[in-house]
Amino acid sequence: QMFSADASLHRSIFSSSAADALVRNSKLSAAAPEFVPGNYASFQEDVYSDGSEDYYPETSLADFVQDFVSHLNSSPGSFESEIDYITDMLNSLVTTEDILQELVELIYVQSTSIPNFAYTGARLCNHLSLHIRLSPASGNFRQLLLKRCQTEYEQREHSVRGDPETQKRFHYYVLFLGELYLNLEIKSRKETPGRANVLLGALKELLNTLFSHPEDPNLMCAVKLLKLSGSILDDTWKEKGQSDMDEIIKKIEDILLDAKCSRDVRQMLLKLVELRSSNWGRVHTASVSSDATPDNDPNYFMNEPTFYTADGTPFTAADPEYSDKYQEILDREDYFPDAYEENGNDS
Repeated sequence: QMFSADASLHRSIFSSSAADALVRNSKLSAAAPEFVPGNYASFQEDVYSDGSEDYYPETSLADFVQDFVSHLNSSPGSFESEIDYITDMLNSLVTTEDILQELVELIYVQSTSIPNFAYTGARLCNHLSLHIRLSPASGNFRQLLLKRCQTEYEQREHSVRGDPETQKRFHYYVLFLGELYLNLEIKSRKETPGRANVLLGALKELLNTLFSHPEDPNLMCAVKLLKLSGSILDDTWKEKGQSDMDEIIKKIEDILLDAKCSRDVRQMLLKLVELRSSNWGRVHTASVSSDATPDNDPNYFMNEPTFYTADGTPFTAADPEYSDKYQEILDREDYFPDAYEENGNDS
Protein backbone atom coordinates (compact mmCIF):
# COMPACT_ATOMS: atom_id res chain seq x y z
CA GLN A 1 0.00 0.00 0.00
CA MET A 2 2.88 2.34 0.80
CA PHE A 3 4.40 1.56 -2.61
CA SER A 4 1.10 2.27 -4.26
CA ALA A 5 0.81 5.57 -2.39
CA ASP A 6 4.39 6.56 -3.27
CA ALA A 7 3.73 5.73 -6.92
CA SER A 8 0.59 7.85 -6.93
CA LEU A 9 2.48 10.73 -5.32
CA HIS A 10 5.26 10.40 -7.91
CA ARG A 11 2.74 10.47 -10.76
CA SER A 12 1.04 13.48 -9.24
CA ILE A 13 4.33 15.38 -8.88
CA PHE A 14 5.37 14.43 -12.42
CA SER A 15 2.04 15.49 -13.90
CA SER A 16 2.20 18.81 -12.06
CA SER A 17 5.76 19.45 -13.26
CA ALA A 18 4.86 18.58 -16.85
CA ALA A 19 1.86 20.87 -16.75
CA ASP A 20 3.96 23.73 -15.34
CA ALA A 21 6.48 23.23 -18.14
CA LEU A 22 3.75 23.34 -20.77
CA VAL A 23 2.40 26.58 -19.34
CA ARG A 24 5.88 28.16 -19.20
CA ASN A 25 6.61 27.18 -22.81
CA SER A 26 3.17 28.04 -24.21
CA LYS A 27 2.86 30.84 -26.72
CA LEU A 28 -0.78 31.44 -25.84
CA SER A 29 -1.68 34.66 -24.07
CA ALA A 30 -4.50 35.38 -21.67
CA ALA A 31 -4.70 38.84 -23.25
CA ALA A 32 -5.32 37.41 -26.72
CA PRO A 33 -8.59 38.47 -28.39
CA GLU A 34 -11.56 36.13 -28.17
CA PHE A 35 -11.58 33.52 -30.92
CA VAL A 36 -14.48 33.84 -33.37
CA PRO A 37 -14.91 31.21 -36.12
CA GLY A 38 -14.61 32.65 -39.59
CA ASN A 39 -18.20 31.83 -40.49
CA TYR A 40 -19.39 34.11 -37.70
CA ALA A 41 -17.31 37.14 -38.56
CA SER A 42 -19.60 40.12 -38.99
CA PHE A 43 -19.46 43.06 -41.35
CA GLN A 44 -18.72 45.30 -38.38
CA GLU A 45 -15.60 43.28 -37.54
CA ASP A 46 -14.43 43.59 -41.13
CA VAL A 47 -14.78 47.38 -40.99
CA TYR A 48 -13.28 48.13 -37.59
CA SER A 49 -9.56 48.62 -38.12
CA ASP A 50 -8.35 49.19 -34.55
CA GLY A 51 -10.69 46.92 -32.59
CA SER A 52 -12.58 49.80 -30.98
CA GLU A 53 -16.34 49.83 -31.39
CA ASP A 54 -16.30 53.60 -31.18
CA TYR A 55 -13.97 53.92 -34.14
CA TYR A 56 -15.33 54.99 -37.52
CA PRO A 57 -12.70 54.40 -40.19
CA GLU A 58 -12.04 56.95 -42.86
CA THR A 59 -13.73 55.63 -45.97
CA SER A 60 -15.55 57.02 -48.96
CA LEU A 61 -19.32 56.67 -49.13
CA ALA A 62 -19.08 54.72 -52.39
CA ASP A 63 -16.62 52.22 -50.91
CA PHE A 64 -18.66 51.74 -47.76
CA VAL A 65 -21.90 51.16 -49.72
CA GLN A 66 -20.13 48.72 -52.03
CA ASP A 67 -18.77 46.80 -49.05
CA PHE A 68 -21.97 46.47 -47.05
CA VAL A 69 -24.11 45.70 -50.11
CA SER A 70 -21.68 42.94 -51.05
CA HIS A 71 -21.87 41.63 -47.49
CA LEU A 72 -25.69 41.69 -47.37
CA ASN A 73 -25.89 40.08 -50.80
CA SER A 74 -23.69 37.17 -49.74
CA SER A 75 -25.20 36.93 -46.23
CA PRO A 76 -28.82 38.15 -46.39
CA GLY A 77 -29.53 36.50 -43.04
CA SER A 78 -27.24 39.02 -41.34
CA PHE A 79 -29.50 41.97 -42.21
CA GLU A 80 -31.08 42.36 -38.77
CA SER A 81 -27.79 42.09 -36.87
CA GLU A 82 -25.86 44.50 -39.12
CA ILE A 83 -28.39 47.14 -40.19
CA ASP A 84 -28.06 49.36 -37.10
CA TYR A 85 -24.30 49.62 -37.49
CA ILE A 86 -24.66 50.31 -41.23
CA THR A 87 -27.20 53.04 -40.50
CA ASP A 88 -24.98 54.65 -37.84
CA MET A 89 -22.07 54.69 -40.25
CA LEU A 90 -24.19 56.22 -43.01
CA ASN A 91 -25.50 58.91 -40.66
CA SER A 92 -21.89 59.81 -39.86
CA LEU A 93 -21.04 60.03 -43.57
CA VAL A 94 -24.17 61.68 -44.96
CA THR A 95 -23.75 65.29 -43.83
CA THR A 96 -24.84 67.32 -46.87
CA GLU A 97 -27.61 67.34 -49.44
CA ASP A 98 -25.21 66.26 -52.21
CA ILE A 99 -23.96 63.30 -50.19
CA LEU A 100 -27.54 62.22 -49.45
CA GLN A 101 -28.29 62.34 -53.17
CA GLU A 102 -25.17 60.26 -53.82
CA LEU A 103 -26.29 57.68 -51.25
CA VAL A 104 -29.69 57.35 -52.91
CA GLU A 105 -28.08 56.88 -56.33
CA LEU A 106 -25.57 54.32 -55.05
CA ILE A 107 -28.20 52.17 -53.37
CA TYR A 108 -30.61 52.51 -56.28
CA VAL A 109 -27.96 51.34 -58.74
CA GLN A 110 -26.97 48.41 -56.56
CA SER A 111 -30.59 47.36 -56.01
CA THR A 112 -31.37 47.41 -59.74
CA SER A 113 -28.18 45.84 -61.07
CA ILE A 114 -27.26 42.96 -58.74
CA PRO A 115 -29.18 39.77 -59.59
CA ASN A 116 -31.62 38.76 -56.84
CA PHE A 117 -30.75 41.70 -54.57
CA ALA A 118 -34.11 43.45 -55.07
CA TYR A 119 -35.70 42.04 -51.89
CA THR A 120 -32.79 42.92 -49.60
CA GLY A 121 -32.37 46.24 -51.41
CA ALA A 122 -36.00 47.14 -50.75
CA ARG A 123 -35.66 46.22 -47.06
CA LEU A 124 -32.54 48.36 -46.91
CA CYS A 125 -34.32 51.31 -48.53
CA ASN A 126 -37.21 51.03 -46.10
CA HIS A 127 -34.91 51.03 -43.08
CA LEU A 128 -32.87 53.97 -44.34
CA SER A 129 -35.99 55.95 -45.21
CA LEU A 130 -36.98 55.71 -41.55
CA HIS A 131 -33.55 56.25 -39.98
CA ILE A 132 -31.36 58.51 -42.14
CA ARG A 133 -31.47 61.76 -40.19
CA LEU A 134 -30.55 64.31 -42.85
CA SER A 135 -33.66 65.78 -44.49
CA PRO A 136 -32.85 68.81 -46.67
CA ALA A 137 -35.38 70.95 -48.51
CA SER A 138 -34.89 68.86 -51.68
CA GLY A 139 -36.30 65.82 -49.90
CA ASN A 140 -35.46 63.09 -47.41
CA PHE A 141 -34.09 59.66 -48.35
CA ARG A 142 -37.48 58.20 -49.25
CA GLN A 143 -38.55 61.19 -51.34
CA LEU A 144 -35.28 61.27 -53.26
CA LEU A 145 -35.49 57.51 -53.84
CA LEU A 146 -39.00 57.79 -55.27
CA LYS A 147 -37.85 60.66 -57.51
CA ARG A 148 -35.06 58.43 -58.81
CA CYS A 149 -37.54 55.64 -59.49
CA GLN A 150 -39.75 58.16 -61.29
CA THR A 151 -36.88 59.12 -63.62
CA GLU A 152 -36.44 55.49 -64.66
CA TYR A 153 -40.20 55.00 -64.96
CA GLU A 154 -40.43 57.81 -67.49
CA GLN A 155 -37.93 55.97 -69.69
CA ARG A 156 -39.94 52.72 -69.71
CA GLU A 157 -40.97 52.79 -73.39
CA HIS A 158 -37.38 53.41 -74.46
CA SER A 159 -36.00 50.78 -72.09
CA VAL A 160 -38.42 48.02 -73.08
CA ARG A 161 -37.39 48.48 -76.73
CA GLY A 162 -33.66 48.74 -76.00
CA ASP A 163 -30.85 46.28 -76.57
CA PRO A 164 -30.74 43.12 -74.40
CA GLU A 165 -28.60 44.76 -71.74
CA THR A 166 -30.93 47.77 -71.48
CA GLN A 167 -33.92 45.46 -71.25
CA LYS A 168 -32.26 43.43 -68.50
CA ARG A 169 -31.61 46.54 -66.43
CA PHE A 170 -35.23 47.58 -66.98
CA HIS A 171 -36.43 44.18 -65.74
CA TYR A 172 -34.31 44.44 -62.61
CA TYR A 173 -35.82 47.87 -62.05
CA VAL A 174 -39.37 46.51 -62.40
CA LEU A 175 -38.74 43.74 -59.88
CA PHE A 176 -37.10 46.16 -57.46
CA LEU A 177 -40.13 48.44 -57.69
CA GLY A 178 -42.36 45.48 -56.87
CA GLU A 179 -40.27 44.69 -53.79
CA LEU A 180 -40.23 48.36 -52.85
CA TYR A 181 -44.03 48.50 -52.99
CA LEU A 182 -44.23 45.53 -50.63
CA ASN A 183 -41.54 46.71 -48.20
CA LEU A 184 -41.52 50.51 -48.13
CA GLU A 185 -43.49 51.76 -45.13
CA ILE A 186 -45.19 55.15 -45.40
CA LYS A 187 -46.03 56.72 -42.05
CA SER A 188 -49.53 58.07 -41.71
CA ARG A 189 -51.96 59.15 -39.02
CA LYS A 190 -53.12 55.55 -38.79
CA GLU A 191 -51.35 53.20 -36.41
CA THR A 192 -50.38 50.82 -39.22
CA PRO A 193 -47.92 52.18 -41.82
CA GLY A 194 -49.27 52.20 -45.36
CA ARG A 195 -47.74 51.50 -48.77
CA ALA A 196 -46.62 54.05 -51.34
CA ASN A 197 -49.70 54.55 -53.53
CA VAL A 198 -47.57 56.21 -56.19
CA LEU A 199 -45.90 52.83 -56.75
CA LEU A 200 -49.27 51.10 -57.17
CA GLY A 201 -50.08 53.10 -60.30
CA ALA A 202 -46.52 52.77 -61.58
CA LEU A 203 -46.60 48.97 -61.31
CA LYS A 204 -49.81 48.80 -63.32
CA GLU A 205 -48.33 50.90 -66.10
CA LEU A 206 -45.10 48.88 -66.06
CA LEU A 207 -47.13 45.69 -66.47
CA ASN A 208 -48.99 47.27 -69.38
CA THR A 209 -45.65 48.22 -70.93
CA LEU A 210 -44.30 44.68 -70.60
CA PHE A 211 -47.45 43.08 -72.00
CA SER A 212 -47.51 45.57 -74.89
CA HIS A 213 -44.16 44.13 -76.01
CA PRO A 214 -44.79 40.38 -75.53
CA GLU A 215 -41.28 39.05 -76.10
CA ASP A 216 -40.18 36.25 -73.79
CA PRO A 217 -37.93 38.28 -71.44
CA ASN A 218 -40.67 40.91 -70.94
CA LEU A 219 -43.29 38.26 -70.25
CA MET A 220 -41.00 36.46 -67.81
CA CYS A 221 -40.47 39.70 -65.93
CA ALA A 222 -44.22 40.38 -65.79
CA VAL A 223 -44.91 36.87 -64.49
CA LYS A 224 -42.29 37.24 -61.80
CA LEU A 225 -43.68 40.59 -60.72
CA LEU A 226 -47.21 39.19 -60.47
CA LYS A 227 -46.09 36.09 -58.57
CA LEU A 228 -44.33 38.41 -56.17
CA SER A 229 -46.99 41.06 -55.66
CA GLY A 230 -50.14 39.93 -57.50
CA SER A 231 -52.18 39.06 -54.41
CA ILE A 232 -51.41 42.40 -52.74
CA LEU A 233 -52.08 44.38 -55.94
CA ASP A 234 -55.34 42.50 -56.51
CA ASP A 235 -56.55 43.12 -52.94
CA THR A 236 -55.60 46.81 -53.04
CA TRP A 237 -57.35 47.42 -56.34
CA LYS A 238 -60.45 45.59 -55.15
CA GLU A 239 -60.54 47.73 -52.00
CA LYS A 240 -60.52 50.78 -54.26
CA GLY A 241 -63.34 49.31 -56.37
CA GLN A 242 -61.03 48.93 -59.39
CA SER A 243 -60.86 45.97 -61.77
CA ASP A 244 -57.24 46.49 -62.79
CA MET A 245 -56.23 42.86 -62.18
CA ASP A 246 -59.09 41.65 -64.39
CA GLU A 247 -57.70 43.87 -67.16
CA ILE A 248 -54.22 42.43 -66.66
CA ILE A 249 -55.47 38.84 -66.77
CA LYS A 250 -57.38 39.68 -69.97
CA LYS A 251 -54.12 40.92 -71.52
CA ILE A 252 -52.44 37.65 -70.57
CA GLU A 253 -55.26 35.61 -72.11
CA ASP A 254 -55.01 37.63 -75.33
CA ILE A 255 -51.26 36.99 -75.42
CA LEU A 256 -51.85 33.27 -74.96
CA LEU A 257 -54.13 33.34 -78.00
CA ASP A 258 -52.09 35.53 -80.32
CA ALA A 259 -48.49 36.05 -79.24
CA LYS A 260 -45.69 33.80 -80.44
CA CYS A 261 -44.06 33.27 -77.09
CA SER A 262 -42.03 30.18 -76.32
CA ARG A 263 -43.57 27.02 -74.93
CA ASP A 264 -41.95 27.56 -71.53
CA VAL A 265 -43.23 31.13 -71.20
CA ARG A 266 -46.68 30.05 -72.35
CA GLN A 267 -46.76 27.55 -69.48
CA MET A 268 -45.68 30.25 -67.06
CA LEU A 269 -48.53 32.49 -68.20
CA LEU A 270 -51.08 29.68 -67.94
CA LYS A 271 -49.97 28.83 -64.42
CA LEU A 272 -50.24 32.48 -63.46
CA VAL A 273 -53.83 32.66 -64.70
CA GLU A 274 -54.61 29.52 -62.71
CA LEU A 275 -52.95 31.00 -59.64
CA ARG A 276 -55.13 34.08 -59.79
CA SER A 277 -58.27 32.00 -60.34
CA SER A 278 -57.46 30.19 -57.07
CA ASN A 279 -57.22 33.55 -55.25
CA TRP A 280 -53.42 33.42 -55.48
CA GLY A 281 -53.35 30.08 -53.68
CA ARG A 282 -54.93 31.47 -50.53
CA VAL A 283 -57.49 29.74 -48.34
CA HIS A 284 -60.94 31.30 -48.06
CA THR A 285 -61.84 31.82 -44.41
CA ALA A 286 -64.50 33.62 -42.47
CA SER A 287 -63.99 37.32 -41.99
CA VAL A 288 -61.09 38.01 -39.66
CA SER A 289 -61.34 40.46 -36.80
CA SER A 290 -59.51 43.71 -37.50
CA ASP A 291 -57.58 43.32 -34.22
CA ALA A 292 -56.42 39.78 -35.04
CA THR A 293 -52.75 39.01 -34.49
CA PRO A 294 -50.60 35.88 -34.94
CA ASP A 295 -50.88 35.38 -31.16
CA ASN A 296 -54.66 35.53 -30.75
CA ASP A 297 -55.89 34.13 -34.09
CA PRO A 298 -54.74 30.65 -35.23
CA ASN A 299 -55.96 31.43 -38.75
CA TYR A 300 -54.03 34.69 -39.02
CA PHE A 301 -51.64 33.40 -41.68
CA MET A 302 -54.09 31.22 -43.62
CA ASN A 303 -54.52 33.79 -46.38
CA GLU A 304 -50.80 34.29 -46.86
CA PRO A 305 -49.25 32.99 -50.11
CA THR A 306 -47.57 29.59 -49.86
CA PHE A 307 -43.99 29.19 -51.08
CA TYR A 308 -41.82 26.09 -51.46
CA THR A 309 -38.18 25.46 -50.60
CA ALA A 310 -35.75 23.67 -52.93
CA ASP A 311 -36.77 20.28 -51.46
CA GLY A 312 -40.49 21.02 -51.87
CA THR A 313 -41.26 21.95 -48.27
CA PRO A 314 -44.10 24.51 -48.12
CA PHE A 315 -43.86 27.60 -45.94
CA THR A 316 -45.73 30.87 -45.35
CA ALA A 317 -45.17 34.07 -43.40
CA ALA A 318 -46.02 32.08 -40.26
CA ASP A 319 -42.70 30.25 -40.54
CA PRO A 320 -40.09 31.71 -38.11
CA GLU A 321 -37.46 31.37 -40.87
CA TYR A 322 -39.69 32.94 -43.53
CA SER A 323 -37.24 35.73 -44.49
CA ASP A 324 -34.29 33.39 -44.96
CA LYS A 325 -36.31 30.79 -46.88
CA TYR A 326 -37.82 33.46 -49.12
CA GLN A 327 -34.37 34.85 -49.86
CA GLU A 328 -33.18 31.33 -50.77
CA ILE A 329 -35.93 31.19 -53.42
CA LEU A 330 -34.72 34.46 -54.90
CA ASP A 331 -31.11 33.32 -54.80
CA ARG A 332 -31.71 30.04 -56.61
CA GLU A 333 -33.90 31.44 -59.40
CA ASP A 334 -32.31 32.73 -62.59
CA TYR A 335 -34.90 35.12 -63.93
CA PHE A 336 -33.03 36.06 -67.07
CA PRO A 337 -30.76 33.18 -68.14
CA ASP A 338 -28.27 34.19 -70.82
CA ALA A 339 -28.74 30.89 -72.62
CA TYR A 340 -32.52 30.97 -72.54
CA GLU A 341 -32.67 30.20 -76.25
CA GLU A 342 -31.56 26.66 -75.44
CA ASN A 343 -34.98 26.03 -73.89
CA GLY A 344 -36.55 26.29 -77.28
CA ASN A 345 -38.80 28.89 -78.90
CA ASP A 346 -41.73 26.72 -79.82
CA SER A 347 -44.94 28.68 -79.94
